[in-house]
Amino acid sequence: MKAVPMTPSPPVLIVGCGYVGQRLARQLRAEGRDVTGLVRSAASAAALQALGVTPVQVDLDAATELPAVPTAGVELYYFAPPPAEGDTDPRLRRVLAALTAGLPRRIVYISTSGVYGDCAGAWVDETCPLKPSTPRARRRADAEATLREWSATSGVPVVVLRVPGIYGPGKLPLERLRKGLPLLHEVDSPYTNRIQVDDLIAVCRTAMNRGMPGAAYNVSDGQPSNMTDYFNRIADATGLPRPPLIARADIDRLSPGMRAFMEESKRLDNRRMREELGVELRYPTLEVGLNACLDACPAENGLD
Repeated sequence: MKAVPMTPSPPVLIVGCGYVGQRLARQLRAEGRDVTGLVRSAASAAALQALGVTPVQVDLDAATELPAVPTAGVELYYFAPPPAEGDTDPRLRRVLAALTAGLPRRIVYISTSGVYGDCAGAWVDETCPLKPSTPRARRRADAEATLREWSATSGVPVVVLRVPGIYGPGKLPLERLRKGLPLLHEVDSPYTNRIQVDDLIAVCRTAMNRGMPGAAYNVSDGQPSNMTDYFNRIADATGLPRPPLIARADIDRLSPGMRAFMEESKRLDNRRMREELGVELRYPTLEVGLNACLDACPAENGLD
């Protein structure tokens, strides 16, 4: 019987190849995939080079046009954040405008669960209306809408992943704990959600292969708690002091970023992710995920 030649895997382009993107790129390179990463800094470009990834250094805010990057038929993962100001995402628009010469096979976009706004602790699935209340969330909602409009015109399938807080090896809030910065008492601390980085990467790859075109998926471990509990459990696991606690009346003592988290409460329903994508999480609880983080990176997490 004549052997059927294997179809080579398409090349991969990762726009915004930082913490998540580099871990994804490392997996893909280990499989022999051809990966290109768009980054802003020379240090990030050097890190990609060390992984065997083709780096393209570009400032998406300043560039009048993007460098020549092969885009026809690529699997495009868009992980770059919007700018820090405004209610729109001109970075994304600039990248999409540059794809006219060669359209990707599919785009997987990391958005934020913040697009739902404050839901008063209710369970939230993907049918819930978007009510972004912060500029950061409005920029992400704008990006989602922009992608869908572009997809309808270009014919390129787009899959949106609505992601909450990401944790993983080397990405735990240990410095904040060392500084002794305060948090709200648990009774005043709203629901928050999270996902371990390697589970997020697995969802990204599955969405690229079989996510429904135009669909959005909540990506979380399905075990919401609150920010204070999260910090307390990390402190206990690493031997650091638990953070001092303050009443909600003193919320102005928190940083603007942390205050924004404290002003929204929701519990993400991840059934569509599990059932439609068929993703089986490696780290379905914080306990399992946290232990894996500390085992993988003891020195970086201050445990050596």
